[in-house]
This record gives sequence, C-alpha cells and structure tokens, in this order.
Amino acid sequence: MSRLPELKIKNLKPKYPIIQGGMGARVSLHKLAAAVANAGGIGVISAVLLHEKDRSKPKKTTCKGIEVESLGLKPYHYAWELAEEIKKAKELAPNGIIGVNIMYALTHFYELLMTAIDAGADLIIQGAGFGKDVFKICNLFDMPLIEIVATPKGAMLSERLGAAAVIVESGEAGGHLGTMDSIWDTLPKIVKAVKNIPVIAAGGIFDGKDMARAFELGAKGIQIATRFIATYECDAAPEFKDYIIKAKPEDSIYIKSPVGMPAHAVKNPFTEGLEKEGKIPHSCPYNCLKMCSGPDSIYCIADVLLKSVNGDVENGLVFAGSNVGRVNRIYHVDELVKELIEECKSELEKKNLNFGGD
Repeated sequence: MSRLPELKIKNLKPKYPIIQGGMGARVSLHKLAAAVANAGGIGVISAVLLHEKDRSKPKKTTCKGIEVESLGLKPYHYAWELAEEIKKAKELAPNGIIGVNIMYALTHFYELLMTAIDAGADLIIQGAGFGKDVFKICNLFDMPLIEIVATPKGAMLSERLGAAAVIVESGEAGGHLGTMDSIWDTLPKIVKAVKNIPVIAAGGIFDGKDMARAFELGAKGIQIATRFIATYECDAAPEFKDYIIKAKPEDSIYIKSPVGMPAHAVKNPFTEGLEKEGKIPHSCPYNCLKMCSGPDSIYCIADVLLKSVNGDVENGLVFAGSNVGRVNRIYHVDELVKELIEECKSELEKKNLNFGGD
C-alpha cells in the first residue's frame, strides 16, 4: 500500500498526519483530544472560555519554573480550567501529542498561552488573528507553534518568524473564517510559498479521498474538525452531536459574527432569528473577545456557543464546516481515524503515489 506523508512538527511526529481541529466553546476538551492522540493523530483542546474568571487572584510569576520577568515577560493569571484539561488529556494519552488552539482574538490570550506552555501542552495553534509576540514567547520555551493562515503572504511571514508549521484554513471550514476561498485553490499557493515547514490542509477535508487529494497538492498533513464532533468521545452534549448528524447539505450557512468575520454554521432557529432581526438583545458577561464591541455587537457569541454545546441547539449557535450534511452517523474516534487512513491509502494506491512516511 502507498505510504502517507510524514508530518513532522519540530521534534513531534504523530503516527498519522491528522490533526483534530480545536473547536470552541468547550466542544473539543480533554476527552476528544486524548482519544485522537491515542488513535495516532494530534489531539487539540480549544482554549475558548477557559481563562481565569477571578481577576482578583494573584498572578503567576513563573512558567516552566522560570521567572517570566527575567525573560522580559509579564506575570499572568493562571488559567486553571485550561491547565486541568491539559493534565487530564495527558493522563488519558500519556504517549500522545496534545495541542492547544488559542484564538489570538481572545481577550485573555496571553494568560492562556502562558498557562498552556506551563501546563505541558505539546504544541500551540494560533488562529483568528496574528501576534508577532507569540512567536517570541514560543521560541523562548522551545514550544512548537502552528499558525493558521489563509494567504501565501501570511504563510511566508509565519515561517520567517519561526512557525513550526502552518495550517491552511479555507472557506469550507467551520467557525470563524479568514477567507472564503476554497482549500483546493489556496493550498497549492501556500505550499509553493513556504520553504522548510509543513503545510497542513484544513476545511473541506471529509474523507480519505480528500486527504489523498490534499497530499497530492503538497500538504504534509490535514486537519479535520466537524467529523470529530460526531464521535462518542467528543465533549459536547448528545443533542449537539445529533444536530450535526441530522443536518442536511442546505443547512450549511454563513453568518455574521460579532467579531467582524464571517462564520460557518448550521442553520437553526437562532440563525433564522438573527437573519430576520439583525441583532439579538444581549449583555456581555464574558469579556472573551478583544474585537467584540460590547453594546454595538449583534449578539453574545460566548452565550450562544455555550448554549449549543450544552444541548440547547434551538437557541444556541452550532458551528460546522461545509461537509456537515455528509455526516450521517456517530463513530468512536479510533474507528473514524482507521477509516480515514485506510481510505486514504487506498486512494493513494490507485494514483500510484507514495510519500515515504509510515
């Protein structure tokens, strides 16, 4: 059988070149991340809403046992919820690779980043914004940083600043989007733009055939998110998973987000109400996003994401990618990974392609 590409992110090399997308709020926590890591991929915890809520607590002055001020960094509020998720994931998958996805748009990005490093995450994924300081911090602690990009320019800058890899996220992906372009148009351009780091394709990757197509275009790995929602190990409520499974192709829609970016979701009563009214009355109790403009925002995204992940899929917001209508059953994570790998290898065999990995 044809071999898969080898995905090497600094000194990390998963058995399979699969990354599970970080899905917030609270969709991908320790159970899902650990299951993916144990199945041979890279499991990812989303840091959304896992920051320290009590701002009166004393700040932590060390990271990995080093005084942060000696490195030119500031003390930070320790995000205990995030640290606990990382600890639990590492306990369940002691030999696996656990990453943390931290949106740069989060108000408490710095404390989440420092906590993730201190708590033993294996890598950091940064998206929804771009901060050059993040590269400096990750380099100080020899932490592999994967940058989510949408353009060749962003990919080249990320490589120059020290990214260990880039994820190319397309308009087919779920959640917030940096581009509306297709992965199949964007991927070859970014593969050509970078020189020495792996490119990972994300958005629109549904099955092994899609994986093989991405590898043929030069990707060294792929990221899948939506399909991992429909797994027994996903941390979301059963009602959330059922909504994903029952969704039809025409239910995949784009909506406005309070952060000023388009977002990819599943049609439901909440999105219908938003389309009709243009704004949903709300308060802002979470202070979770830098770009959310308080009283001028059109709804509280934290509130509606938490509603859906806890089972209220009528009044909550359900993020998903363009292939949500093809998800028709629930899997165990290891079963899904095995199916993806076997189908990909079979497709590569048909095309007489061999990338020399394991």
